[in-house]
Amino acid sequence: QVQLVESGGGLVQAGDSLRLSCAASGRTFSRLPMAWFRQAPGKEREFVARTRWTAENRYYSDSADSVKGRFTISRANDGNTVNLQMNSLKPEDTAVYYCAAASTVLGGPRLKSSYEYDYWGQGTQVTVSS
Repeated sequence: QVQLVESGGGLVQAGDSLRLSCAASGRTFSRLPMAWFRQAPGKEREFVARTRWTAENRYYSDSADSVKGRFTISRANDGNTVNLQMNSLKPEDTAVYYCAAASTVLGGPRLKSSYEYDYWGQGTQVTVSS
C-alpha cells in the first residue's frame, strides 16, 4: 500500500525556518516525480516545488515564483524521502502543505498541477504568525 507521510509542520513567527519531510513507502519512488503543494483556507491548492529524475542521472528541482529563493526541495539518496526547507517564512505561507508523487516516471507535461500527481499525503499544517 502506497503511503506518503508528511512531518515537520508547526507554528512559527515570520522570518523563521521550518523543514518539512515526506516519507514515501509501498513502492519505489526514486525515479518518480515528487512535489510539494499547499492550500490556504478558502484558496485552491497551489504548486510549491517539484523534483524529478533526469536523463543526466540526477534530480532536477524547481519551485514556484512565490517561494523561489526561500524554499528548497530536496530528495534523500534513496529517493523515497523528499524534504522542503522553508526559510524566511511569511504569514502568507500559512497553509496545509501536501506531499505528492506521480505514478509514472514521466508524470504530466509540467508537473505543476495537482492533477498530474497520483499519490498524496494527509498534509501538515504550517502557520506563520506576524
